[in-house]
Amino acid sequence: MARRKSNKQTRANNAVLPVMRPDAAGIDIGATEIFVAVPADRATENVRSFPTFTQDLYALADWLKSCSISTVAMESTGVYWIPLFQILEDRGFEVCLVNARHVKNVPGRRTDVSDCQWLQFLHSVGLLRASYRPEQEVCAVRFLLRHRESLVQMAATHVNHMQKALDQMNLQLHHVISDITGLTGLAIVDSILAGERDPFVLAKLRHDRIKASEEVIAKSLVGDYRAEHLFTLDQSVIAYRSYQKLIAGCDKEIRRCLDQFKPPTQPASKLGGSDQEKGKPKSDNGVLCNELRRVFGVDLTRIPGIRTGIAQTLFGEIGPDLTKFRSASAFASWMGLCPDNDISGGKVLWVGTRKVKCRAATALRMAAQSLHHSKSGLGDFYRRMRAKLGAPKAITAAAHKLARIIFHLVTTRQEFDDSRFAADQLRYEKRQEAKLRAKAKALGFQLIPADDPGVVPQKQGARWTGPIGKEPGSGRWDTEGVRATEVGRIVSGACSPIKSVVPSLVHQSVVTARDTTPGLIPIKRVLFECAAWPLAEQWSR
Repeated sequence: MARRKSNKQTRANNAVLPVMRPDAAGIDIGATEIFVAVPADRATENVRSFPTFTQDLYALADWLKSCSISTVAMESTGVYWIPLFQILEDRGFEVCLVNARHVKNVPGRRTDVSDCQWLQFLHSVGLLRASYRPEQEVCAVRFLLRHRESLVQMAATHVNHMQKALDQMNLQLHHVISDITGLTGLAIVDSILAGERDPFVLAKLRHDRIKASEEVIAKSLVGDYRAEHLFTLDQSVIAYRSYQKLIAGCDKEIRRCLDQFKPPTQPASKLGGSDQEKGKPKSDNGVLCNELRRVFGVDLTRIPGIRTGIAQTLFGEIGPDLTKFRSASAFASWMGLCPDNDISGGKVLWVGTRKVKCRAATALRMAAQSLHHSKSGLGDFYRRMRAKLGAPKAITAAAHKLARIIFHLVTTRQEFDDSRFAADQLRYEKRQEAKLRAKAKALGFQLIPADDPGVVPQKQGARWTGPIGKEPGSGRWDTEGVRATEVGRIVSGACSPIKSVVPSLVHQSVVTARDTTPGLIPIKRVLFECAAWPLAEQWSR
């Protein structure tokens, strides 16, 4: 029995797959040594190892050329693959950078030699898929942006050290003003480090836009000044300002790289007027916005939630050329913003998005979260999704919509038009009205439009206080009550149910009688069905 199993295993291993890339090689990357495998008919020793010195990397490329290799597959191991990737790409090789997650679960690979041979086999039969990597000019900007992000994080660490030193001296300045690194905060800290201890003199350094008064600031500057904490504060301020200079230098280098970038799009003069052409003052943010509009071909900052910093991050992480993605759905899937359902046997085992580490997706999630107070169509979409699914899923859904919008704008070179969301909003309102009418009909009620001639005109900030059983015109309006925008006909009799109630589709409010009678029970029921139950609870009290 054991012999029969071994024979089956041998026949399975000897199964031949069609070779799609005969000139393929596989490379296993390491920190100090690199293993390369080529087809067995290309060299007597088809597996070789090379050190990771630069001259050895050039020797590796020369050996691949001598073996007539045209395409190479390698795993993305840390950052060790970057030098070899760039050298091979400059030599004209087609380099396939493979995600290590796609091939790590294959059993039987225990050595570097077998690892590179397995990569060479999978690449030759066409079972490997290359990861997305933008062109070299975009990669240079991406490296600078990531370096700038690390500088900002280190500067924030020294801001925390400044706040800790102030807390230990019981100086509550950072609790009174919002930003300790602003004009007022740094001016006061510099004066303290210069030897000033009078709180009223320090409070006079307050900027006019600070909401806190001089008295409150002076009160917050009375503390226990200690030499060791002042020394720590001085060191933190010096370190913070040094990092700000490094960030400014990094910004200049990023601008220089953007100026040298030549996108395959129409010139910037055809994209619409810039701030300088419209007579607006020239600012650093405006210059960066114009550069991003030039390299993308469209102005992404017109999209609600997409600020200049987010557009800059998208350029560094993705680049302006999105044609490598076959569709908007593939673009959103690459960033992990669409569902990745796990289905087996016709049953959905798990529903959710893939766990990916993508800075572009993080930037779009931040943009989606900022839509909470937006009055645009995207803001309405985010608030609907938040009420329906909750905040985390609503952020993912809004980020997915932003990704599809960006893909469409960049690939078609069309500017963003928010009026297209008006039709979606109108369809949503019609669906809501149809649902309300269906619920009212199921309960035996009828919804009447607000502009119906039989409805009493709207009154803002008033409540009907007439007795039950009277027409609305026979009572009076109590202006101290809550707003009532529409009035229904009240049937005679204190205990009679209400036959017609007119809830507002806009304000979701309805008029009630102040008298505590059983007639309020049907009103509360209708209010509950019309998503205005909190108002009914308030008015019934």
